Amino acid sequence: MKKRTLSFWEIWNMSFGFLGIQFGFALQGGFMSRIFQTLGADEHSIPLLWIAAPLTGLLVQPIIGYMSDRTWHSRLGRRRPYFLIGAILSSLALFFVPFSSALWIAAGFLWILDASINISMEPFRALVADKLTESQRTYGFVVQTLIIGIGTWIASNLPWMVSQIGVSDSAASGIIPDSVKVAFAIGAFVFLISILYTIFTTTEYPPEDMEEFKREKAKKNQFIPDILNNIGNMPLTMKKLGVIQFFSWFAFFTMWSLANPALTEHVFNTPAPVQSAFDMTNTIQAQAFDVANTAFQKSSNLVGSAMGVYGLSSMVFALLLVLYTSKRNINRKYVHMFSLMVGGLGFILMYFTTPENLKWCFVLIGFAWGSILSMPYAMLSSSVDPNKMGMFMGIFNMFIVIPQIIAALGGINFVSGLLGEESINAMTVAGISLIIAGLCNLLITNKNAISYQSE
Repeated sequence: MKKRTLSFWEIWNMSFGFLGIQFGFALQGGFMSRIFQTLGADEHSIPLLWIAAPLTGLLVQPIIGYMSDRTWHSRLGRRRPYFLIGAILSSLALFFVPFSSALWIAAGFLWILDASINISMEPFRALVADKLTESQRTYGFVVQTLIIGIGTWIASNLPWMVSQIGVSDSAASGIIPDSVKVAFAIGAFVFLISILYTIFTTTEYPPEDMEEFKREKAKKNQFIPDILNNIGNMPLTMKKLGVIQFFSWFAFFTMWSLANPALTEHVFNTPAPVQSAFDMTNTIQAQAFDVANTAFQKSSNLVGSAMGVYGLSSMVFALLLVLYTSKRNINRKYVHMFSLMVGGLGFILMYFTTPENLKWCFVLIGFAWGSILSMPYAMLSSSVDPNKMGMFMGIFNMFIVIPQIIAALGGINFVSGLLGEESINAMTVAGISLIIAGLCNLLITNKNAISYQSE
C-alpha cells in the first residue's frame, strides 16, 4: 500500500495522545519516590518498590504489540482500541495513587498505573510506523518527542503550580499532601482527554489484504512461539540498539527512582525525616518533625519542577529536529551519540550544583531524553518487517525494561555503593551509564538505520 505524505498537523494529531501518556509518566517518574518516602520507605528500598514498572512493561508491551498487529476494528482500527482501554485504566489509577495509605498499596497502584500506561503507549510507537513513509519516520518520532517534552514539563511542575495557588504542601505523617493529590487528578483528566483527541482525529490504514488478514487471525494463537521466534531472529541492528538502550534506561530509571532522595538531601539539604527518630508524643519533637517534613515536601516540589526542565529542553531539541528533518535527512547515529553524552554530563554535574543551578543539569539531560524518545525508534523502524511492527516494538521494549529490573533488584545500590554511601552517587552512576550508551552508538553500521536513503 502506498502511503501518502502527511502534513505537520496530521502527524501532530496522531501523536497528541502522548501528551497524556507523558503526564502519567512524568507524575509517576517525578513523584512516586516522594510518595514512597512520605509513606515511610527508606532510600535503599525505593528502587525495589519501583520494580513493578519495568516488570509490567516486560509483560504487557510484547502482548499488546502482538495483539494490535492482529486487530482490526471497523471504527477504531488497529491501534486505537488499545489507546482507549489504556487511557481509561491509567486515568483511574492516576487519580487514586496519592490516596494510598500504605507502601504496599502505593506499590500496587504503581503496578496498575504502569501496566495501563503501557497498554496505551506501545501502539503509539507502532502507529507512527504504520502511518508514515520511511522518509517521514524520523520527522514523526521527533514530533512525538516534541509533545512528550511539553507533557513532561507541565506535569513535573503541577505540584509546585497548585501549591502556588494555595493548595497545601503540609500533611500529617504518612499522608500525601493535597498539592500532590490535586496534581495527579489533573494528570488523570489530561491523560483521558488527549487520548480521546487522537482517537477522534486520526484514521488508520486497513490491512492490505483483508482476507489474508482474517485467515491469519483465525489461526490458532501462536503468541509464545511467534515471540520466541522473532526474538531469536531479530535483526542485528536491533541487537546493537538494545545495547544502547540498556545503558540509557539504566540511567533514567536511576533518575526516576532516586533523584528525589538524592537531590533533596545533597542539593537542598532537606532529607525526608524518619518518624522513628522523633518522639511524636512530645510536642516539641512532633513540631520539629512537621517542620522537617514540610521542608522535604517543598524541596520535593522544587526537585520535580527542576526535573520538568528536562522535558522542556527535550521539547526545544525536538522542535529543532522537526524543523530540520522536515526538509533534510540527519545522521541518527551521531545525533544520538552526542545527545546521550551531553545528558551524562548533566547527571555528573549534579554532584557540584546548587539549588539555583540544578535546572541546568536537567537542561543537558533533556537532550538525551529527546533523542532516546526518537532516534532509536527511527533507526529500528527502518530495520524490521513492517507487518510485524507492533510485535517488534514490543520486543524492543525488553531492552528498556530489563536494565530497569536489574537496577531495581539491587544494581543501582551496588554500583553507586562502589563510589561511597552518599545518595548523590546514584546520579553519578546515571551519568557514567549515559556516556557509555552514547559511545555504544559506534556499533551501528546499517546505513538505512543511520540515515534513510530515498531511492
